[in-house]
Amino acid sequence: MHASAIGATNLGSVATSRRIEPTLLTDQVYDFLHDGILNGEFAAGARLRIRDVAAEVGTSVMPVREAIRRLEEAGLVEREPHKGAVVRGLSLEELIHVYETRRVLEVAAARAGAERIDAAGLATMRAEYERMLVSLRERRVVESLDHDEAVLETLYVASGNPVLVQLIRNLWRQCRPYKIVGAQGTVETAADDSLWLYQERLIAAAESQDAEAAATASDESLRDATGRIEALLAAQRSG
Repeated sequence: MHASAIGATNLGSVATSRRIEPTLLTDQVYDFLHDGILNGEFAAGARLRIRDVAAEVGTSVMPVREAIRRLEEAGLVEREPHKGAVVRGLSLEELIHVYETRRVLEVAAARAGAERIDAAGLATMRAEYERMLVSLRERRVVESLDHDEAVLETLYVASGNPVLVQLIRNLWRQCRPYKIVGAQGTVETAADDSLWLYQERLIAAAESQDAEAAATASDESLRDATGRIEALLAAQRSG
């Protein structure tokens, strides 16, 4: 995590070997930008100049313009005076609100999921958890977050409430760039087990169908993350 918003970068500073064919439609341009934002390639505050993006992906400006409009609707991009479209950042105050809302929703999803998950779901949770540990050992932070979210999503989907799951996914998208930065810092701290401890507890609770233990693990995990953000906010204000 870090103060207010991750530092702005221009699209031209982002190294990428990915290109898409000019004939592909807006949804593929959207996927290109969407994935780049969630993977941290386009940081919060980065300007998305339509012509630069079109040149980057090898297409005309029209699908880029429409893709950026869709990103605005998804809450990942916003318009700023004299800048145009930029990747949306969150202040630390906003991030605290996101995590507080996540806690309400994810505790409920963890509780319901633990009651209903089947053997196939448990096997998926365990497999994704093992992949997450491998990624962490190899310091592939973005990949580890993908597996982390797969562990959680498998449990939450088992709740049988698709609306709840979609709301949680939307909140994940909002804070994903900050999760990447926070995880990168945590990976450097060998004694910090917060990147895998709570997932291990969630899996154990799900395996025993202990709904309250799952809810407690989820609650403590998100309170821990919120506490870190609040500490950053306090440091920012005192500085």
